[in-house]
Amino acid sequence: MARTGRPRQFDRDDVLEAALRLFWEHGYAATSLAQLREAMRMSSASFYAAFSSKEQLFDAVVERYASSFGRVTDAIADDELPPREAVERILRQSAQMQTDASHPSGCLLVSGATCSPANVTVHELLTGRRNLVRANVVACVERAKSLGELPSGTDAQALASVFVSFLWGLSTEARDGVPAGRLDAAVGYLMGVWDATAVAHTGSITPQSTSVT
Repeated sequence: MARTGRPRQFDRDDVLEAALRLFWEHGYAATSLAQLREAMRMSSASFYAAFSSKEQLFDAVVERYASSFGRVTDAIADDELPPREAVERILRQSAQMQTDASHPSGCLLVSGATCSPANVTVHELLTGRRNLVRANVVACVERAKSLGELPSGTDAQALASVFVSFLWGLSTEARDGVPAGRLDAAVGYLMGVWDATAVAHTGSITPQSTSVT
């Protein structure tokens, strides 16, 4: 009787973590299949049996990132938090996470995008994830308007872009070696934009939050 094939000898969490760090460090296009298989310690047959393709692996990696390191932006979707606090929290926590020396610097949703424009699947995957964060920031600004914390005439899309542009820009700053403390201080200045918008409506400035430690 013919013997059945042996079960795949790998731990899915371990191989995804190895792939995550490679993609995070080098981006999608610059990370080769050979690098991935070596880091994941998988044969070609095992790799394709488990993930079908590099694109499918990247999809799984992005999901893993979103449920771990990427959770620094979860606060923006928490309706229990005051809107200003939610925005400030994701910026400060992102600055801390992206400069943490225990893993590649920056943000995978930004650094992973260094791929060929022809790769529509990867482009749409990352754009979709970033659009979700963007939509949550817009919703947070709209919530602040409905609560009377910001003027009703505030352009939510434009104000949200101020914070989202900074959020994605943190990735470049972190990868260039800008220290966490400087980025955290920059968040304080940026939140002055929110305060200036609010004071035009309420006549008072929201108390400045403390830095994330």
